[in-house]
Amino acid sequence: MQDSQFSAQTPLQAMLQSLNPQQLEAVECIDGALLILAGAGSGKTKTLTTRLAYLIEEVGIPAQNTLTLTFTNKAAKEMRERALNLLQNHSATPPLLCTFHRFGLLFLRFHIHLLGRSVNFSLLDTTDCKRIVKKINPNIPPQRILSYISSNKNAYLSAQEAKAYSNNPEYKLLQKAYVEYEAFLLANNMLDFDDLLYLTCKILESNPALCEQTSQKYQYIMVDEYQDTNELQARLLRHLTMTHQNICVVGDDDQSIYSWRGADISNILEFQKNFANARIIKLERNYRSTPQILRAANTLIAKNKKRLGKELDSQNDDGEEISILYSDDEISEGNIIAELIKSQCKKGAKFEDFAILFRLNALSRGLEEALLRAKVPFKIIGSLRFYEREEIKDVLSYLRFIVNGDDNFSLLRILNKPKRGLGKLTQERIESFADSKHLAIEKAFKLHKDELGAIIGAKNIKTLEEFFAMIANLREKLESGIEEFLESFESAIDFSAEFSKVENVDKMANIAEFYGALRDFAQNNDELGLEDFLNDIALSSSSDESAQDSVSCMSVHSAKGLEFERVFVVGMEEGFFPLIHTDSDLEEERRLGYVAITRAKKKLYLSSVSSRLYRGKREFSLPRSRFLRESGLIDSQNDDKDFENAESSAQISGEICVNDLVKHKLFGTGRVLEVKNQGAQTTLKINFGGTQRIILSSFVEKV
Repeated sequence: MQDSQFSAQTPLQAMLQSLNPQQLEAVECIDGALLILAGAGSGKTKTLTTRLAYLIEEVGIPAQNTLTLTFTNKAAKEMRERALNLLQNHSATPPLLCTFHRFGLLFLRFHIHLLGRSVNFSLLDTTDCKRIVKKINPNIPPQRILSYISSNKNAYLSAQEAKAYSNNPEYKLLQKAYVEYEAFLLANNMLDFDDLLYLTCKILESNPALCEQTSQKYQYIMVDEYQDTNELQARLLRHLTMTHQNICVVGDDDQSIYSWRGADISNILEFQKNFANARIIKLERNYRSTPQILRAANTLIAKNKKRLGKELDSQNDDGEEISILYSDDEISEGNIIAELIKSQCKKGAKFEDFAILFRLNALSRGLEEALLRAKVPFKIIGSLRFYEREEIKDVLSYLRFIVNGDDNFSLLRILNKPKRGLGKLTQERIESFADSKHLAIEKAFKLHKDELGAIIGAKNIKTLEEFFAMIANLREKLESGIEEFLESFESAIDFSAEFSKVENVDKMANIAEFYGALRDFAQNNDELGLEDFLNDIALSSSSDESAQDSVSCMSVHSAKGLEFERVFVVGMEEGFFPLIHTDSDLEEERRLGYVAITRAKKKLYLSSVSSRLYRGKREFSLPRSRFLRESGLIDSQNDDKDFENAESSAQISGEICVNDLVKHKLFGTGRVLEVKNQGAQTTLKINFGGTQRIILSSFVEKV
């Protein structure tokens, strides 16, 4: 009898047997360029992680010669765990599986010296960047400046190169801000998020030998969500494939929804043109949604012309039909959704099964109010994150300055927190003095203390001496490890003095939670230091969040990559979804609609209203979204009868039904909101220009 240990399957072998033919073909396609065109819910993560394990365990590619890139920490973590679970010998050097930007961070830690820059740089988050540009030019909205800078970096244009495209007064001001912003970052030894790839490409491009060496190191490259890559990421991949064409990308052209932040759909559409002899394998079997949901998604996206073409085929049994909700306004819309969620939770559903999606964040207000009134727990995904809270930013600024003494930006935030008598005017004088010496503030103080004392006074000099002595002591403690350092840090700095009695409990609880997170990091990462913890925070995003035991409310953009049992999509009116403005790309709007629909697993609700308050103005009788017709859910010739009212379920009274327009001899024309049969009489709830009235059906006629 054969020994069971020899007959047992390895985790990888079992996984290979579970793949469908197209997934298996993609896994076993090893050499050359490969595009896996993976529809929503088609098992792309399963395919990608299995392919990585197959390369290492079956083909014999050393793990350190592979590189797998994705876009979010959450996706990278999930993929890493799934891939390692398939490897029997993952205790050896693990494969590098990370986000694009983390790869850039790792690369710069080894090679940023080639640009003449120090390795102990600080990595800024968006909030920090806004504060910097606001100081550079307070007359231009910070987000406008940062968007301009980001667009240029992602197009691989330096501040000086951007000057060639500054052909009007606004762009000249923005380009000037870009120049000053870069000078500030350089002086303070800081990098922003885009620098992680921008500077990586700069180093690879100016060092051909290093570029060749890096390409030879990563012999097999895989990229997730390839449709979201921009020019800078595509440039990086060209450098990494300099010595070979072993690149496998997974993506879905029908889910390319980030052009506004630089994503270039042509990267996936022209993959075969950019990589010689590239193969395409389509994953069209959907394991997520019901046939009803996929029918609408397929019908909608088929209207697009710029696509490679595929059609999702549900592997699930028939489910519920898609419900189209129609409400009078955003208040009743929110109430209806809240009641539907509550009623289904009474039947066994969980709050976390539900998601409410919107095209515009501004549409969340009415929903939040309705959910609060109904006592339905919810979380707005993408709102103020824990690490963006003021008190946490203060702690982070201390830690950044301790790691990077050139970081004037962080220093000025904490120089008078807690209060030390170093007011705004004194800080401005200190900063100005350091600038005049072309030195960081700490160095300027140490080298020219007496000269600075003549400007700010002996008392302030003594305060600075005590402050920098405390920082020096904390830096020494850091050499003994994070936990010992943190004990000294907590006793040295009393943040509670900054907060009022009302704020103190919550803010100190947040700081305590932060300290707990840092301790946990230290205990689980012996080989990593404080700078690694800070970089992890800077690389985190709202897409890493989750909503447990609560309804998830988020924009459709934030929902990409997620799935929920039951999904509501609100704002299904022309102008809101699709969003119509001068720069609208209807094909991208349609892709966004496709993403929204395919988030739902079992039940989908599409909601529109007859009037909506937006930017302080109420619009009446908004046209229904064309996407309802293009997805085949309503009849384009006579769509009124196909709409469902959540409260009355499209009850029909003779020839009059919910959503019909009717005319009354005194009140004029109105829209029927509700139909009720009371014995021999039928009553109608009608919206007459914003005023709701209950009228007997015999007193109106259908328009």
